[in-house]
Amino acid sequence: MDPCILALDQGTTSSRALVFDRTGKALGIAQKPIRQIYPRPGWVEHDPMEIWSTQLAAAREAIAEARINTARITAIGIANQRETAVFWDRATGAPIGPALVWQDRRTAEICRTLSARGLERIIRERTGLLLDPYFSGTKIMWALENIPGMRERAQAGDVCFGTVDSWLVRMLTGRHATDPSNASRTLLFDIHEGRWDQEILSALGIPPAMLPIVAPSASDFGVASGSLLGTEIPVRGVLGDQQAALLGQACLEPGMVKVTYGTGCFCLLCTGREPVASRNRLLTTVAWDLGDGLEYALEGSVFIGGAVVQWLRDELRILSSSAESEILARTVADTGGVYFVPAFVGLGAPWWDPDTRGAVFGLTRGTRQEQVVRAALESIAYQTRDLVDAMEGDAGRSLKSVRVDGGASVNGFLMQFQADILGIPLVRPRSSETTALGAAFAAGLSAGVWKSREELSRIWQPDTIFEPRMDAPRRAALMEGWKAAVASAQLFGRYCRQGESNP
Repeated sequence: MDPCILALDQGTTSSRALVFDRTGKALGIAQKPIRQIYPRPGWVEHDPMEIWSTQLAAAREAIAEARINTARITAIGIANQRETAVFWDRATGAPIGPALVWQDRRTAEICRTLSARGLERIIRERTGLLLDPYFSGTKIMWALENIPGMRERAQAGDVCFGTVDSWLVRMLTGRHATDPSNASRTLLFDIHEGRWDQEILSALGIPPAMLPIVAPSASDFGVASGSLLGTEIPVRGVLGDQQAALLGQACLEPGMVKVTYGTGCFCLLCTGREPVASRNRLLTTVAWDLGDGLEYALEGSVFIGGAVVQWLRDELRILSSSAESEILARTVADTGGVYFVPAFVGLGAPWWDPDTRGAVFGLTRGTRQEQVVRAALESIAYQTRDLVDAMEGDAGRSLKSVRVDGGASVNGFLMQFQADILGIPLVRPRSSETTALGAAFAAGLSAGVWKSREELSRIWQPDTIFEPRMDAPRRAALMEGWKAAVASAQLFGRYCRQGESNP
């Protein structure tokens, strides 16, 4: 009986599940949307029980679609939205408060306070991260101070913190655990020593008892109860979603790069056994521990990628579907000088400016909605170009190509414009499910479905290659306009922050 892997891919806007066979073919796929909760400007929350219920429902539906005996499912692998902070009662597993999503900016002032205390250097050196509301650590600080009774209960050992992987592991197996790829996104994990940093925990006032144990990404995370999926299934792999996509793209050797176009955009460059300190405000992060020690990556994170298309569809309602964005963008030759800076939750790498506001520049009486849609798509490519420029500076060499994946990678206009603005080829793989496949790879390696990394590399196959067509002068002119637009949005963001400080 050929083994299969159940991959749980819990993302920002949906919970997905896929059943893979040992060739990497998806036999069953299911997806359930999750609500985005915006209680105040800059705040983004999820309901932890909705995360769990949609993920469980997706898993059951994917298994049913695969039409297999559940006895064939050798293991479960988890990929998850990272940095999002979940809190629950240690004894009952009941959530405490909402999940504070990675996009949430409510802790911007906490970050400024920590920076003023001189903590940025030690955090940067030990965790590879920058002080930004993006990461989990300051979300924990906020919860301890603002959720009634939280600090007292946490100090008594009654409260568990976890990123979404930990929450799913708890609901599946009852354990309180995470892996290094997720731990490395909290501001609290020493990526060199491979452990929680007690000095940083003390400085941030976070009780260590709240934190999960850290196990290798490909290892034993317990056994999912038979009442959930019809039979007991071991959980054998856990990875943050971007590291999972890096593994699913078979970027296993130093120098290999992938970009995932999802809610945000995430560019990761594998650096192997050596953590590379960035000189260009990128992040040094753990890629994974596949059972033989920590491996690392350089990462650049764009907070609003495909989410800008969702905004056009759901908030402005000028699109009936995300796919329509490509159709409209192709009806105009250019944006007519319009630039869209989608800084709805500030700017990520390499800017790291939580105060920047979203803005559209260059509007005239003749501007058409098709040009605004095209400018929104181009903004995704411009932000990714910023990341790649920084990455090349840190790597000390030019990239030859980039492997791409994620929901927005199916947009042919965006992919061609991205190749044009980068000046290098993009390679889209045959399987678009690289994040879930990476989670399956981790679980399958641990469970013995695959015996080596070489087997994983053979499963990955290219599909479409987008070659650059734009000439260098045009590329440079467009980037000059983009940088001017970003600078203007930053200036307005500073004005808004001063207004908030002096009402």
